[in-house]
Amino acid sequence: MNDTATPPSPDPVLVEVMGAALSSLVEEMGETLVRAAYSSNIKERRDCTAGLFDADGHMLAQAEQASPIHLGSLIGVVSAVLERFPVEDIRPGDTFLSNDPYSGGGSHLPDMVLVTPVFADGRLTAWAANLAHHADFGDRGHAHIFQEGVRIPPVRFAREGEIVDDVFQLVLTNCQVPAERRADFRAQLAANRLAVTRYGELVERYGRATMLETAAALLDYTERRTRAAIAEVPDGTYAFTDRFDCPELEDTELELRLRVTVDGDELHFDFAGNPGQVRASVNMVRTALYATVYYAVKTLVDPDIPSNAGLHRPIRIDAPLGSIVNCVEPAAVNGRTETCQRVVDLIHGALAPAVPERVTAASNGANTGVHFSGWDHARGRYFVYLETIGGGSGARAGKDGLDGVQVHVTNTSNLPVEALETEYPLMVEAYELVPGSGGAGRTRGGMGIRRTVRVEDSRAGTGGKGTPSGDAGSPDGARDASGADSGTGEADGVQFWLDTSRLRSQPWGLFGGLPGSSARVELSEGARPVVRGHTVLRPGDRVSVVTAGAGGYGDPAERDPAAAERDTREGTTPPDA
Repeated sequence: MNDTATPPSPDPVLVEVMGAALSSLVEEMGETLVRAAYSSNIKERRDCTAGLFDADGHMLAQAEQASPIHLGSLIGVVSAVLERFPVEDIRPGDTFLSNDPYSGGGSHLPDMVLVTPVFADGRLTAWAANLAHHADFGDRGHAHIFQEGVRIPPVRFAREGEIVDDVFQLVLTNCQVPAERRADFRAQLAANRLAVTRYGELVERYGRATMLETAAALLDYTERRTRAAIAEVPDGTYAFTDRFDCPELEDTELELRLRVTVDGDELHFDFAGNPGQVRASVNMVRTALYATVYYAVKTLVDPDIPSNAGLHRPIRIDAPLGSIVNCVEPAAVNGRTETCQRVVDLIHGALAPAVPERVTAASNGANTGVHFSGWDHARGRYFVYLETIGGGSGARAGKDGLDGVQVHVTNTSNLPVEALETEYPLMVEAYELVPGSGGAGRTRGGMGIRRTVRVEDSRAGTGGKGTPSGDAGSPDGARDASGADSGTGEADGVQFWLDTSRLRSQPWGLFGGLPGSSARVELSEGARPVVRGHTVLRPGDRVSVVTAGAGGYGDPAERDPAAAERDTREGTTPPDA
């Protein structure tokens, strides 16, 4: 199409059509990544996302199937790339890789972001970006960022369509399961290539100028809708506090706090007074905090608002630099989602008096992550298994909370038992809801989950010799040719790490609703205790991770008798109730 003439201002119908087209584009990106991926964490658990940005890095669309927290690893990446690479040096087919929270726009190191420029009529017009959680760094400390994996500032990963092999080899050499990483990175490249093609098709149909003008109008439309929705919330300042714990902090419990001010069609989130950053993985960088707040606002004021940068304009966020919610280098951040989940609860708790029909009671308050890693003798390779286990979701004004689901900023699937037992030397002995773990109320909170995993003795696959195979010097081989775990000297040990919260407190209820149950970890007799979230499991050891339930909503005495009878019949009430 000839792009020399100035097109007319886009009408609302065209803006709606273009918004749907861009949403479809990023959804197709995400599905392409899932279908092409190799590792179970991406192909099965869908721990990934896709997004499209304008030339300046403003988000135009994010895939709905993604986890909202992933926005925290996307919204800063384009500006980070442009700070390091002049636009005149960026070519079609280039792709940039980044994951560093402090120099690359990321929010934790396993989330590797690939961002590809999109050119139209020879000019940089947009950016396609996708993120995949590479479940590789399974045996790490979390005292500071340098223990948590390889830090990658924005680097050129592909030049005019060809992978920069030196960069690729450098990354793979720092990975524990490089064969998975090689395949997953190629899946990410494929997803971005698809986005470039699809965007080019839109340009051929509408022209570059119309695309740019329509994208700007789409952001303005989203801003108007957001402001109109905020204006319906009663003006005022609302405050809330909550308790926070995690295994890494042992006996320490922190108090998180928030003040929300609603002023006409704008919102101000003030996180003053929160604890300083900690020597643990649960610190949040600024982009993680922003992504969390944007999610909470969208769900509370208008869940149907398009996911783009227009939503962000009426929102102001202040958080003390160097605090747990806005940390600085070298704070560790791998488990930042535990804190993000609690920030959502803070926002719901604060705004409950203003919009009681829209908020939920506290959900399970965690992103319970379990990490198993070690040498798989039967398969002759190192393995890293990551799972995030759901829990209860908070009760709502008119409905019970959901049982055993991912909540708020997480949105991953579980790893099917069949896939887990096929790929790893582990056996799932129980995967069940925990009766009575949801708080009672007029509507009850959702129940938590118990998942029990047994470590198998995989030495039988190698005649009991326990000798790994594979070339440890090859990118496709294993890293640990000795078969030993990291520093324990036990060739048959499986490293176990637990990230969770609500071990010491309970998810609170609202308006008379009762709290849900706390989380806990249970070990088989003789297994070593979990210390600061870590232990070494031996063949035959079992670990049960029990996630928290969720709070109830309203006075339990007001519960519908038919619902109460159903609770008893289905076993959702406590055993001694």
